[in-house]
Amino acid sequence: MFLREETVVTANWREQPISEAPSNVYVISAEDIRQSGATDLPTLLRRVPGLSVIEMSGGDFNVSARGDNQQRANRILFLIDGRSSYVDTQGLVPWKTLPVSLLEIKQIEVLKGPASVIYGFNAFDGVINIITKDPRDMNGTTLQAGAGEYGTVRTAAIHGGKAGDLGYRLSIGHDQQQQWRDRNALAFRADRVNGQMNYQLNTGGSVTVEGGVIDANRDDFPSADVVRSNAPYTLGYARASYERSDFFIRAFWSQNNLTSSYETVPPLVPFIVFSDKNGSPSNVPFLTNSYDLVSQYSYAIGSAHRMTLGANYRHNTLSGTQISGFSQEDRFGVYFQDEWRLLQKITLTAGIRMDTHSEIHSTYSPRVALIYAPHPNHTVRLSGSVAYKPPTLFETNADVRTTSTIFGFSTTNVGQGSHNLKPERITSYEAEYQGWFFDHRMRMRLTMFDNHIADIIESVNLSPTSGTWMNVPGVADIHGAEAGLEFLPASWLKGYVNYSYQSISQSITGAARRGGPRSTVNGGLRANWDNGLNADAAVHYVGGASYPIRTEVYSTFATLGLIPVSAIPSERVDSYSLLNLRGGYRFWNQQAEVAISAYNALNDRHREHPLGDTIGSRVMGWFTLTL
Repeated sequence: MFLREETVVTANWREQPISEAPSNVYVISAEDIRQSGATDLPTLLRRVPGLSVIEMSGGDFNVSARGDNQQRANRILFLIDGRSSYVDTQGLVPWKTLPVSLLEIKQIEVLKGPASVIYGFNAFDGVINIITKDPRDMNGTTLQAGAGEYGTVRTAAIHGGKAGDLGYRLSIGHDQQQQWRDRNALAFRADRVNGQMNYQLNTGGSVTVEGGVIDANRDDFPSADVVRSNAPYTLGYARASYERSDFFIRAFWSQNNLTSSYETVPPLVPFIVFSDKNGSPSNVPFLTNSYDLVSQYSYAIGSAHRMTLGANYRHNTLSGTQISGFSQEDRFGVYFQDEWRLLQKITLTAGIRMDTHSEIHSTYSPRVALIYAPHPNHTVRLSGSVAYKPPTLFETNADVRTTSTIFGFSTTNVGQGSHNLKPERITSYEAEYQGWFFDHRMRMRLTMFDNHIADIIESVNLSPTSGTWMNVPGVADIHGAEAGLEFLPASWLKGYVNYSYQSISQSITGAARRGGPRSTVNGGLRANWDNGLNADAAVHYVGGASYPIRTEVYSTFATLGLIPVSAIPSERVDSYSLLNLRGGYRFWNQQAEVAISAYNALNDRHREHPLGDTIGSRVMGWFTLTL
């Protein structure tokens, strides 16, 4: 009876024990997912120390790390089996629209801190990598249906199997949820289908082909300080890869076909209209395509060195009526890394990456990590890294209109993208200790970090009739610590508890300011009994925080007496506690399970962002059957 050390791939794009990874990595297992009762990925991510999750509405989340979360957060790279699901043409992450169901996930690896040395642009605050199960591990058919309050429905049907050396998996699903602020209005609805085939070669490598499509015909989210957007979209993707233990080459394609209709927030409806360059606030189209080619080769030199060489090319396109015209960009990066075992107990990992981009000058992203293992159960890591996030195609080519009407007189502000932007930059330093105690029945992790962020890109008004995007002056220094325990007090009981602290000092002003709670606490217990009963309880305490919003827009209309002063939103949100519960019973030789889950079981009604919905509680029932 002991806890097993996880094997991860995200830190170096190859398998290694988590204690040998040169970056901070946290793992959420398939069993953690199954027994959580979560309906979406961000709910699962709340348990990770140092990760910030903000639920804005029934259709929108913001996820980031270490004090760098806010509206439209876009500084974490999101991967599924190594394929980028980050829509970098617009800087979006579709947290609600996974192309796979939660049942298909083997584990979720969360890397906190810059990782541009391997992944290039956008691995700024970290990487979230979903690793799906091998089709052979899902032999047979699995059906799941969940339904509950706020019109919440989660369904999935998965069939997997093998025929000789060929493994295959086909999955379909349907998800939907009503709005938190209006039970009678739809917040989110999506249908998905995906398939994967994997062929094992006699040489030891494998070839994988997969593809899928997600049709989200309703997605409600706040898209700006004064605007909400209903943005139905269709996401399609395809992947082909050849992989072996020391080499891989992967090719990806993804497309996001989105149509957005803008709704001004209620107090400002008579005064502001947000539209495209043709003056239309409805059915504004965006079409993005991304093509990606990635390859890596790793080899050993004697027993002391492991060298890694890699490269990737990415081509992005964006068209629509809120940009100046058809836009495209090219990105190319190469990297080199050496893992050098200096002594039996000391390993030095050092690497550097060069990225070129058609809109900015070349960037260089180093990472250095020193790992000292004085004992097989204890590891200390010191590391430093640099990462960049380039301007999106929207930020460089935007052409948007905001029309304000006061006392019958209208003024239109034309917001245009800029081709003079620098990439955002983060420099990070970390120290981490990881130790196992009581015969591997308890693990302790302690981390300290210091992040320096500069050149943040933000939209600004130059005059009442013009606006653009620019690198705002000032820097942000965010430092903090994370501490966590995972424990196994009995064969049927497992638990965790962690605490995160962060302090933000900055000279950045306005809407580009960084924000977040000073303290968060997470804890959970999970029990499995021999009679088939199981239970899971997770609690998340998030301290009060301030998030930057453009209150000056509201203040202008309040000063003129057009809206009440009470309509000006506060930048402050109060602390809250979120208790999530689930109880289940497995029967029919563990092939069937019924469960009930409660989200926000204490009904601590709260906002997680000043412009977000008030989050309530939800009870759901679940049935899962494996044939």
